[in-house]
Amino acid sequence: MSEPKKKIALSGVVAGQTAVSTVGKEGVGLTYRGYSIEDLAEHATFEEVAWLVLYGELPNQKQLDSFRKKLTGLRGLPPVLCEILERVPADAHPMDVLRTGCSALGTIEQENESRDAEAIAHRLIAAFPSMLLYWHHFHRSGKRIETQTDAQGVGAHFLQLLHDRPPSSLQARAMDVSLILYAEHEFNASTFTCRVVAGTRADFYSAVTGGIGALRGPLHGGANEASMELIEQFSTADEAEAGLMKMLDEKRTVMGFGHPVYRECDPRSPIIKSWSRKLSNDHPESRIFAISERIEQVMLREKKLFPNLDFFSASAYRFLGIPTAMFTPIFVFARISGWSAHIMEQRANNRLIRPTAEYIGAEPRAFLPMEKRS
Repeated sequence: MSEPKKKIALSGVVAGQTAVSTVGKEGVGLTYRGYSIEDLAEHATFEEVAWLVLYGELPNQKQLDSFRKKLTGLRGLPPVLCEILERVPADAHPMDVLRTGCSALGTIEQENESRDAEAIAHRLIAAFPSMLLYWHHFHRSGKRIETQTDAQGVGAHFLQLLHDRPPSSLQARAMDVSLILYAEHEFNASTFTCRVVAGTRADFYSAVTGGIGALRGPLHGGANEASMELIEQFSTADEAEAGLMKMLDEKRTVMGFGHPVYRECDPRSPIIKSWSRKLSNDHPESRIFAISERIEQVMLREKKLFPNLDFFSASAYRFLGIPTAMFTPIFVFARISGWSAHIMEQRANNRLIRPTAEYIGAEPRAFLPMEKRS
């Protein structure tokens, strides 16, 4: 039998329709509901973008104020969930904490007629940072923190809970922009997983839990962690160039570069790079930006590969004082808005997602009695 032709699974295959976002149309660009990512990152807040992604239009001031107030009021966690989070081992990966927290919340605050998809989407947008940081502080210091804060925005809420103090305006805005950039990205692996699960008519929490599982892998959300692990190996930009050249000679994978959809540039990368540069000013680890920029230059020169969003997100998060293991959970904090929009869109015109496979196994054959098997 001849060897099957290798393909990138489902690459270029249209697997459905969506009005939520357009990714890499003709290899460039990203829009949410028709708005360019550049305009949204420049002018909007994450809460405005979350509303846009969920409901299709930018909110007016009354809608935005009401949405912010609602999210702020949903940051607290039920005692039973806190008990569960306390039992999750201290050495668990933070993504596993969110996966467990989401699944557990689905048993405590079950989806029903009075708690519909919209209500659950709001709850998860508000509560995911609270889940992670309740677990983090309990296992780090034994403190059972109060997760209800009055911080203005999801990003500021996360940073305040993490550091036990309000972030600066620069830090809060950098975090806000990061969440905007990660909020939505069409039929990526985790979003498609959410839609597959939703397509079976499973509950909302099951679909989101599946999405978290898909995002956990280093070929999807975990690339930002891998990028930081690469960057922090080096002390100077020159050392980074030498080390990277050795990696390339050994044909080792360098995470954070290239993209399966974009051909010339990830449009989100220059935006987060500019924020990483701003945060690096007067920071004691400012060398990390110089190292990151040199790695970018080498990859472009040697491999013609551009950085994706994950690469400069890594240094931005380090400058914000965020532990590396929490980088991918930030992706969840943002992408839950996109996941929720896709789950609701899938439900609105549902068809079971059941692709076919190209069979490459044995030809039909007769069953052999035990005495005739070698």
